[in-house]
Amino acid sequence: MQEDPSLNLDPPDYTKVNMGLLNRTYDSDTSFDSGSRKTQWERFAHYVRNLNEGSNRNIQYKVLYLARHGESYHNVAQSYYGADCWDCYWSQQEGNGTISWSDAGLNLKGYEQSLAANKFWMDALKTTKIPLPATFYTSPLLRSLITVNLTFSTLPIWTSEPFIPMVKESLRGTIIACTCARRHSKSWIHKNFPNYAFETGFTEEDPLWTPGYSESPSAWTPRAKKLLDDIFSTDCSTFISFTGHGHGIAAILEAIGHPNPKFNLTIGQVIPALVKAEKVENSGCSTSISPPSAVKTCAPCVPSI
Repeated sequence: MQEDPSLNLDPPDYTKVNMGLLNRTYDSDTSFDSGSRKTQWERFAHYVRNLNEGSNRNIQYKVLYLARHGESYHNVAQSYYGADCWDCYWSQQEGNGTISWSDAGLNLKGYEQSLAANKFWMDALKTTKIPLPATFYTSPLLRSLITVNLTFSTLPIWTSEPFIPMVKESLRGTIIACTCARRHSKSWIHKNFPNYAFETGFTEEDPLWTPGYSESPSAWTPRAKKLLDDIFSTDCSTFISFTGHGHGIAAILEAIGHPNPKFNLTIGQVIPALVKAEKVENSGCSTSISPPSAVKTCAPCVPSI
């Protein structure tokens, strides 16, 4: 249902609409659910398996669960100060003496949203039978690291193997001058999340964030395409979880050609996407990406009233 642009002004809560899966039939139902006993998600999962089984080696289908992290301190601070004051001064500080938003963690509401996501998946195991992700990827920013852990780590499925999400640099959102966009070191992440794995080449220090600069929007979709190329070429799983950020997920929707790439994925929400990928020869063409630009700065300012 998220393909409908009319929903953008008032997007539905995924926990209340079966994650948005429409109630419909599939060609594969006849051989799988002739008695109409299966759930909508069970029939959809069978349909996706049929698509993969009937495709040649260069085509594959995956279902991506694209989750935006729970509410964080920087989200609240931005609303408090107002866009102009936040962008030109406060976002570039470590905090305001009361809260810190440098690689901000979740606030209380963010924890509640993540625990609600956990309850949603707990219930899904018993009722709607939504296929659980087989692999889990997360942005290296703290709010995403916490969100994916609260959402999935306590599900009653980790008996024979542990929960090990993969940290992916390219799952970050917009690389802006805000200190909330600067990640911790690899050593810090490993110390605080010892069961997380890192993608090959993940550097000790943040290679993308530069104080006083924000990247060009021309960098967003190419980074998402690079992420998808990597995962589709190395991950055999069909159902995959991504935990990241609003702009990063919007770039993924743009990269996959989603019918409604501007879907308003609010904080703590999830959108599933069925993706068909076809392996093609590299055309040799490169995408032009503008360099980061210096951001506007100003003197300390007060919240707008």
